[in-house]
Amino acid sequence: MARILVVDDAAITRTMLRDVLEKAGHTVVEAADGDAAVAVFRDAPAQAAFVDIFMPGKEGLATIRELLELSPGLPIVAISAGSTFTDTETLGWAKSYGAAHTLAKPLKAAAVLDTLRQALGG
Repeated sequence: MARILVVDDAAITRTMLRDVLEKAGHTVVEAADGDAAVAVFRDAPAQAAFVDIFMPGKEGLATIRELLELSPGLPIVAISAGSTFTDTETLGWAKSYGAAHTLAKPLKAAAVLDTLRQALGG
């Protein structure tokens, strides 16, 4: 199975994704912000990443761009609960930055696994 990077400032979201992905047989590494995500990825690259768009410090769009600079073609799933913008606007921006797929919060286990399967080409 794959090594998956989960980047979200909300611990509850990271825990939910870890539980779902590990039950499906994947290895999960976590980061609470973009800077930590890039550092973790440099030390041990992942085969895919889930990246929250709105985070303190280095936000998701910059994180997506930097991860793709380190690993062009990395399948990235952008996740967002929105803010002052709609999920459609926010997640559309993520695609323009190179995210392969998008998911709106609240996340559902079946959608997470289906999207990851698509992102990994399976």
